[in-house]
Amino acid sequence: LFTPHFVSKHSLSSSFFSSFILLSHPQSVQKCSLFNIGSNFWCEVSLSLPRILSSPLSSNLLSSSNGLLCFSIPRSSCFVVYNLLAKSLRRVNFPICLFDYESLTLVSTDNGFKLFVLSSAGSSNQALVYSSTVCSWRRFEGSTQILSESCHQKGVFYNGCLFFTTLEPFHVVYFHLESGRWEGSTAVLPRDLTFVRVASDGYQKLYLIAGVGTNGISRSIKIWELRKDEDQGVDYWVEVETLPEMVCRKFVSVCYHNYEHVYCFWHQGLICLCCYTWPEMLYFKVSRGTWHWLPK
Repeated sequence: LFTPHFVSKHSLSSSFFSSFILLSHPQSVQKCSLFNIGSNFWCEVSLSLPRILSSPLSSNLLSSSNGLLCFSIPRSSCFVVYNLLAKSLRRVNFPICLFDYESLTLVSTDNGFKLFVLSSAGSSNQALVYSSTVCSWRRFEGSTQILSESCHQKGVFYNGCLFFTTLEPFHVVYFHLESGRWEGSTAVLPRDLTFVRVASDGYQKLYLIAGVGTNGISRSIKIWELRKDEDQGVDYWVEVETLPEMVCRKFVSVCYHNYEHVYCFWHQGLICLCCYTWPEMLYFKVSRGTWHWLPK
């Protein structure tokens, strides 16, 4: 549904192809708010979800990617990936019946989707990957270094890998979705960081969003872009933007310097910066280099 041919054929006849940010609440699955980037307003809509997803007590919305929504249904021991546009769904059974997991990331591609799940079974930490093309799970060991309290942070898809940030001491690590191999980024992080997040357009750009300060207090928030020195064959971070001082003061004040609540994501040319405990969203428009608050 997201191939260029399909979109160009139907985008003029349907406003549904506008770019939306979906704001959901665990106790209100059927009703949600959609922000239309093109017209700059929020609208409240009722989602026509199938019966298996209709009860807020029986399903949880975990992740989304290009119009696909992934829910967990513990009572049925499965995940459900729902296509909002086609109104079709795919049930994905848990790898085991009593499945304990810390984090899930949905990645949709041109020919299907993948589910990436971090799980701790007893003393072992594992990464599991489900592929919709082969309809099966693969299990990989060795995710100890990123299993922490930062479960809110989903993996960020970039160049065939999922990127994560760790708690202090800060690192950027990534997981190869095909080979199941973990690696640490060789790009040296900037100094005096108070929190670290990553965001990506999926293919061409990877960004680092971080607070800069001392003693755990952010004095500024900056954005860096990952680049490669072709001659030396090494990656490095280049600073591209600093959050204006007044906006920075407001953002860190609503977070109360509790940066575990901060999360970031990329959406249609925007780097969005949010806080779980505050109902406003800050975004950076990359093409114009400008910062804005989304309307409440």
